[in-house]
Amino acid sequence: MNFHDLLRDTLQTLWAHKLRTFLTMFGITWGIISITVMVAATEGLRVGLRRNNETFGKDIIIFFGGRTSLQAGGARAGREVVWNEDDYLPALDQSPACRYVLPEMGNQVPVRSRSNSGDLLVVGSLPPFASVRSIDVGEGRFYNAQDQSSVSRVAFLGSDAKKQLFGNRSAIGETLWMGDIPYTVIGVMRPKNQNSYYDGQDVRKVFIPYSVMVRDFPARPPALPHTIEHMLIVPRSLDLHEACEHEARAALGRIHHFDPSDKEAIGLWDTIKNAQANALIMDGMEYFLGAVGIITLSLGGLGVMNVMLVAVRERTREIGVRKALGATRRAIVTQFFVETLIIAFLSGGVGMTLAYGFCALVDLLPMPDVFAGLLPTWQSGTLSFLLLALIAVLSALYPARRAAAVDPIEALRYEAGG
Repeated sequence: MNFHDLLRDTLQTLWAHKLRTFLTMFGITWGIISITVMVAATEGLRVGLRRNNETFGKDIIIFFGGRTSLQAGGARAGREVVWNEDDYLPALDQSPACRYVLPEMGNQVPVRSRSNSGDLLVVGSLPPFASVRSIDVGEGRFYNAQDQSSVSRVAFLGSDAKKQLFGNRSAIGETLWMGDIPYTVIGVMRPKNQNSYYDGQDVRKVFIPYSVMVRDFPARPPALPHTIEHMLIVPRSLDLHEACEHEARAALGRIHHFDPSDKEAIGLWDTIKNAQANALIMDGMEYFLGAVGIITLSLGGLGVMNVMLVAVRERTREIGVRKALGATRRAIVTQFFVETLIIAFLSGGVGMTLAYGFCALVDLLPMPDVFAGLLPTWQSGTLSFLLLALIAVLSALYPARRAAAVDPIEALRYEAGG
């Protein structure tokens, strides 16, 4: 019997027992759908969370001033630690594992244009601040090193701040007054959905060079003169994350005379560790949901095995006749082995098609910010296929061997007696 005849006979047998075939195939199909969709949902949540977190910043550590809990160099515990305006320079110089150490200063300032006004947060930092804090340019440009060194009074507007001050008019090149000081607008931020912040949404802010901020809007009481609230630390790579944090702590400890191991001396917001924690949670979810799908698929394989054992019993006379006519044990094994594989892979193909089709339909719908949709990956597809192949082979072996073990004389006598 060639493969074409074998395939035709198998399909005829399946069609003759439609309900049993459907129930048999359903287990495999549902197992494939379960693995694909659940892993795709986890991947969509992983990607959505990562994108949403990146709206705040990419791989940054934020140092806030704290209060010492240990004595160091004769200084008492319980001292307040506050960053100075120029601490970032020695901190960066003494931290080779860090790409940036960026100061950030913010003040609420009355801001007005020719047509409108508002009390907005004005933020000053260095030019790399835009890329570090995921502030994308919608129009114009962000301030650069030349603006910083020349202490230029230029302003970059958050998208909502621009709407408030200029409405639908172009703001590039326009003048706005912060207090009584005129600034030239050089750029407008692209709108973004920001999921977290420590001093307000970026779209509501006005950004100016750090040198201008220190000169025009220095720290106000009760803050100490020439101080800032926080610094942004960026490692050169994720592998240098721990080294960067340790070096920056040590540098600031030398400047402010506190023990670098004093966890209370520095308030910390580590977006890298937060991202790693989220990744561990997503991995756990993916493993758990994948395991549920694998169990479902395995149960489907047991169903296929059971149905094929029933088929062997129903076709005992057929097997006996074939053996009496000279069919070899290998031919019988091949027949039932291939029939089982056809059922399993046909079921798997239907399941994969339905799963990917369902994912594509769901992805056409609007998604919340923290969910990127159902994103099946090539890894999940490959895993599903390999599992299906393994379960199909295991499901086929036992029924095929049982069929090959049928004695032709006993088979003819059993059928005649039945």
